[in-house]
Amino acid sequence: MTRAGLNRRSFLTASALGAAAVGTTQATQSVTTGAAAGAPAILKPLPVERFVDYGTNAETRWDSVDPRRYLTPQADLFVRNHTATPRIDAGTYRLEIFGDGLRDPAGVQLTLDDLKAFRHVETTSVHECTGNGRSFFATQQGQEVSGTKWTLGAVGAVRWRGVRLQDVLTAVGVRQDAVSVQATGLDASYVDKGVDYGRVRRPFPIEKAYDDALLVWGANGEDLLPDHGYPLRLLLPGWIGIASIKWLGSLEVSTSVLTSPWDTKWYNVDGPLTVNPVRSALELEWNAEIPAGERIVLSGRSWSGAAPIARVEISTDGGRTWALAVPHAPGRPTGGHGLGWAQWDHTWRNPAPGAYEVLVRATDRAGRTQPDVAAHNPGGYFFDAVVRHPVTVV
Repeated sequence: MTRAGLNRRSFLTASALGAAAVGTTQATQSVTTGAAAGAPAILKPLPVERFVDYGTNAETRWDSVDPRRYLTPQADLFVRNHTATPRIDAGTYRLEIFGDGLRDPAGVQLTLDDLKAFRHVETTSVHECTGNGRSFFATQQGQEVSGTKWTLGAVGAVRWRGVRLQDVLTAVGVRQDAVSVQATGLDASYVDKGVDYGRVRRPFPIEKAYDDALLVWGANGEDLLPDHGYPLRLLLPGWIGIASIKWLGSLEVSTSVLTSPWDTKWYNVDGPLTVNPVRSALELEWNAEIPAGERIVLSGRSWSGAAPIARVEISTDGGRTWALAVPHAPGRPTGGHGLGWAQWDHTWRNPAPGAYEVLVRATDRAGRTQPDVAAHNPGGYFFDAVVRHPVTVV
């Protein structure tokens, strides 16, 4: 059998292995945990001038972002871990695909070489933690929420490289009545308050799998770093970060709607969260002191999980008056998903010395505009309100 470029021998071998080893994928991996640098749960360095270190998580500092660069280097990309970054041997790695939604429920196990035999694709998208901006529920709206107190640095734009999940599922063989796919990672089981919730996993509809979902091994022309999913991760462009499972170990394809704690207990507000909202950030230190001058250039970025950004407005007087920001995107790559962020700047003319709040709001092409107040929820998800950024002109 040869389908979609998959090597016949490796496909048949993977099929045989899958029939004998469903549920035992983790035994084929060489996985250890530990930290060579940075926080104990994170392997890459986390220099204080570029990151806020939360232990298992790390946030990019917006004042360290280069306004001339469009993509976020992996070295500078935020990290969101539930446990610790595993070390996985790519040579022994297998992706297991199984479930009653397949024509053969026993499924297959595929090596990286098997996957790389498919047609390669690249796409640029904004990758973002669901809780990005969470701290502003407390500091700006006076509301209590749980979770890591991110400001706006749990986000980055990445050029991903991999294969379409649609192509892989077509080769494996999916039943017409399949409705759900559950992705499970290879990091250690997550234990919270004495309860073992198992490995991080989250389902998504089969429609998303056949739309734009990717299996990726590369970012910005390099192999994935361990902290970002090496050797393989799922990518669901435009969706919340938890949906793009890192260190992907298995995909269960089902004829029933699958669930997990990561779409029922967490990352759920009146239903599982999916598409990210509209947000904006200034490339500026919090409580920045700016020397007075005739022209002060403010720069930043806006993004949306649903559609490209259509308009960005900025206010330097606390929201009393607004002006259109000037869009620019030096070095922006062509093609891709179309859900990268918009870069912009604004010339602030002749500000008098004193304290200010600078506000930025964006509107995407789907008609979604950042609100003045974000909808409160106990998990602190989806803070999409206009952020009041304090600045002092000296």
